Amino acid sequence: MNLDKVLFGFFVLLALTLNVGFVYGDIDTPEHHHVWELFAALVVSLIATVLKFGDRSHLGAVLLASSLVADLHLVAAALVWGLNSQVFAAASEPGVVASVVSLACGALVANLASVILLVVETLTLRR
Repeated sequence: MNLDKVLFGFFVLLALTLNVGFVYGDIDTPEHHHVWELFAALVVSLIATVLKFGDRSHLGAVLLASSLVADLHLVAAALVWGLNSQVFAAASEPGVVASVVSLACGALVANLASVILLVVETLTLRR
């Protein structure tokens, strides 16, 4: 068993599941979306991105691109939430929460594409 592949798969799947956990719930209800869960999803997504830098194949480039898209969406969601909570004092308003969750949904789609590509790559490997 290759420990690098295990860690890579672990962080890719963890990024997806944390993102799903954050997005799950009513889109405009602040109690359904916790800021620490968004933070955890962002950190794990960034770790997964760093782990994807070593792959030099075409599929590795697509995996890296999907991870960068997820990172961009999660950073934007964190910025929207942070600015609205610190500058405008409006983080718990339904419109702000809906914007943060919709950005996290974009990251969710990118993470899902990344997991699908990882599964396809795993199925095409031959011993």
